[in-house]
Amino acid sequence: MLSIPLLAAQITVTDPAGDARGDGGYVLPTRPAITAEMLDLRAFTADSTGQTMRFTVSFGQMGNPWNAPGGFSAGVTDIFVKGALGGQQVLADTGLRVRGQGGWQYHLRVTGVGATLTEANTLGRLTVRAAPTVRVDGTSLVIDTDLPAGKYGYWVTSSVYTPLSASGLLRPSQDVRPDALQAGRADAPTPVDVLAPAGDTQAFTNDTLAAVGETRDWVSIALIALGGAGLLVTVIATVFVWRRLSS
Repeated sequence: MLSIPLLAAQITVTDPAGDARGDGGYVLPTRPAITAEMLDLRAFTADSTGQTMRFTVSFGQMGNPWNAPGGFSAGVTDIFVKGALGGQQVLADTGLRVRGQGGWQYHLRVTGVGATLTEANTLGRLTVRAAPTVRVDGTSLVIDTDLPAGKYGYWVTSSVYTPLSASGLLRPSQDVRPDALQAGRADAPTPVDVLAPAGDTQAFTNDTLAAVGETRDWVSIALIALGGAGLLVTVIATVFVWRRLSS
């Protein structure tokens, strides 16, 4: 499922087809008419273009039910990029949290009417960065950013778009109106699909999502290594002193 070249910043992750209904019980709105394929994540690629990152998100189908200028408008694509130091555990307003250690440092939100890129520092303070550029290529969105090239971990979600909310997200409810996204519980996560291996349903059972890509916390690993090296030096020094005292 996951391909990570050792000497490159590129990763490609595929997602199972036909799973764009949340926990399986989400009912998509019928006004305007959208299909599950328009929201169905199929693949995510992260690649460096020179000194910056490009992301390609592929879907089962590309649709524009709201006639947005970007040429697509069925969904909202959120990409959260794992930071090297700590990071935010709450995946913005999706209703999901990070599973495991670490968190996101950058958050991209892409809709047919525009894209945003937000950076969170170690204190959680948010800064708006230069807006990514987005174009449609077949059934994929190609997103160019000013993020520094490198290996990152990612959380990727696909939600239903509505122009009637400031965030662009159509939140699940138990309403049966034709323009509603119906779910079995009122506090269900907003995404209808997440980038995850087949069989991983925890996003819709305990509201957590695991990162894909470079998921190792190198800062923690480095600190552990330094701690181990310090302990080793202490042991060697102690043995050396003991031998001198014993001679």
